[in-house]
Amino acid sequence: MTLPMRAQPFDTRDYRRALGQFATGVCVVTTRDADGHPQGLTVNSFSSVSLDPPLVLWSLTTDSAILPAFQHAGHFAVNVLASDQMDVSNRFASPGERFQGLDWESGHADLPLLSGCLANFECKTVATHPGGDHLIFIGEVMRYDARPGEPLIYSGGRYAVAEPHPGFD
Repeated sequence: MTLPMRAQPFDTRDYRRALGQFATGVCVVTTRDADGHPQGLTVNSFSSVSLDPPLVLWSLTTDSAILPAFQHAGHFAVNVLASDQMDVSNRFASPGERFQGLDWESGHADLPLLSGCLANFECKTVATHPGGDHLIFIGEVMRYDARPGEPLIYSGGRYAVAEPHPGFD
């Protein structure tokens, strides 16, 4: 099958739809701002980079209001959401007081860790790199925790459920 070449100008809406075909997990990345207030947002750009040293990455749009908090914090936490945490994902994807009334605790470097997540990765920021309209954060994992469960998945512009493949036991 030959895919058609895209004519210029580049259609960003169509490109975004094509990217949406790649299913991802859903995370909330958290930190503390200069005043010590917890900050966080929903992302699906989380990825492992290296096992030795243990490095992960995620990216944040350069026009985000909370970009300065992450740039100056020196640490961040990645909270991998479970399938029953759609409300948490929606809360951190919307404006407003995201932590009010939410169950969370302080971890390494006083990082906000969300309760009920499948995994939490507490990281020290070791590098940032410009990536178009995003800033890519690379963090060294200082501490992590994981529990069994089903992940929250995002694909095609909506939440999805992961099911075991029928050919795999």
